[in-house]
Parts: sequence; C-alpha cells; structure tokens
Amino acid sequence: QLQLVESGGGLVQPGGSLRLSCAASGFTLDHYTIGWFRQAPGKEREGVSCISSSGSSTNYADSVKGRFTISRDNAKNTVYLQMNSLKPEDTAVYYCAADFALQITTVQAMCVMRSHDYWGQGTQVTVSS
Repeated sequence: QLQLVESGGGLVQPGGSLRLSCAASGFTLDHYTIGWFRQAPGKEREGVSCISSSGSSTNYADSVKGRFTISRDNAKNTVYLQMNSLKPEDTAVYYCAADFALQITTVQAMCVMRSHDYWGQGTQVTVSS
C-alpha cells in the first residue's frame, strides 16, 4: 500500500519549535517533489513549503520564510519540516503531499496546486500559551 505518514505535531508555546516528518511506505520518494500544506479551522488549505526531488530547489510561503526549513533524506525516504519561532497563527493540521517529479514544472507550482498524487493523513500543530 502506497502511503505517506506525517508525525511530529503537537502542542507548543509561541516561540517554540517542532520538526515534522513525512515518511513514505510502499514507494520511494527519490522521484517525487514533496510539499507541506496546512489547513486551519475555517480556512482553505495553503501551501507551506515544497522541495524538489533532489532537494536542490525549495519554496516557502511568505508567512513562514525565515522560520521554517524543508529538507529531505532520500536514504531514509523521509521529508522534514523544521518549524522555529512558531506563532499562534501557525496552528493548523499539516499535511505532506507527493507528486511525480516529471509532472511538476517548479516547486513554486506544486505549492499552489490543489490536487496531488499522494496525501498523508495530517498531523495537528497547536501553538498556544
């Protein structure tokens, strides 16, 4: 069964940090562009950050630039999202998604797409004092 599994979410105080992981099973991520997306209650899902299959290209939403870092370890078949200086407005369910790299023109394009080949089930991130 092909699936993505996110982990690492939780409750953190403002200014704190979390690292999310997105692990693939049933397929290898080497040939996939990966994105992190989030959806807060009452809001549309938005692209947070995307990374190319090689890891050489990344894209970030303006709201997280300088605070979040996306990375990947293809040997571990995992993509990470390091989130620092968290704010209450970062509270959301975070999802990872994967698209076959040859179908994606740029990481910027992936981050604004609504449909993806594979989705994880999501992990809750709550930033609150």
